[in-house]
Amino acid sequence: MGGLLVVGDAVTDVVALHAVPVATGTDTAADIVVRPGGSGANTASWAAHLGADTRILTRVGYDTGPWHIAELRGAGVRPHIRVDPAHPTAVVIAMVDGSGERSMLTNRGAGGRIGPDDWDESLLDGVSHLHVSGYTLFAEPGLELVRLAVRAALARDVRVSVDPASTGFLREFGPERFLRETAAASVVIPNRDEALLLTGERDVSAAAAALSAHYGTAAVKLGAAGALLAVGGRIVCRAPAADARAVDSTGAGDAFAAGFLSALIAGLSPASSLDAGCSAGAAAVTRLGGRPGSARGVHSVTGPANDEPLCSP
Repeated sequence: MGGLLVVGDAVTDVVALHAVPVATGTDTAADIVVRPGGSGANTASWAAHLGADTRILTRVGYDTGPWHIAELRGAGVRPHIRVDPAHPTAVVIAMVDGSGERSMLTNRGAGGRIGPDDWDESLLDGVSHLHVSGYTLFAEPGLELVRLAVRAALARDVRVSVDPASTGFLREFGPERFLRETAAASVVIPNRDEALLLTGERDVSAAAAALSAHYGTAAVKLGAAGALLAVGGRIVCRAPAADARAVDSTGAGDAFAAGFLSALIAGLSPASSLDAGCSAGAAAVTRLGGRPGSARGVHSVTGPANDEPLCSP
């Protein structure tokens, strides 16, 4: 069983949990915390938490770089990180409402400057799976890095997966361009909105099937409705969401990706891996912030009934 290399972002998350809608032009009471985050770093941390041999390639800033490195090491991740002396670490302000849904303000900071100079072939030593956070592609240096890393991975028969990461950046980058640039990946892990945007479909099952025809395997995250798995152009199964008491959806999709990929790397079937992804995602929503930690619950989330076959080992 080989290791997992994540190429992605490390971010300082400022999480504001507000019970009432944000009032324009005045104050809104909120519980505010600062946490280490970033889609790539979250996925790496959850994968290590779940037992995978995990490392990450990322870039942080002069302001909070040592803190991020210490947090990743503390989570069991092997960080390969350049500290940018001229730019601060990326920052995301996540505003989380009473249902656990979040809206985000993003400054890419040092993360938007990761590029080919950060790459080293030895990063793939002992690795069987390369996972790319879509955020990395949305700046030109990062796109060049992803091209380089994927070529190197394929030369070593390392499996490649990609998480599209953001409908806002994805729309700006261009869905067709994203599909072209990531065509070498054999696994894609979008959420519902990303799957619809990438395919132009109006139905998520049709979108999942279309993405799996393009990549081979598509694990589509549906939030409280669980997840869909499509392989080779057809829906294989649907996994219901595990019961959870939701506090904050920040990092839930990253945890899902970690659970899914960790199970695949361990040799589980894609269907069982989907269940593992849903379990990890459910664990994530019970925590404030995007990393493994102590749970605090406020309300229950369960998946609805559906007509898709359920996953089985």
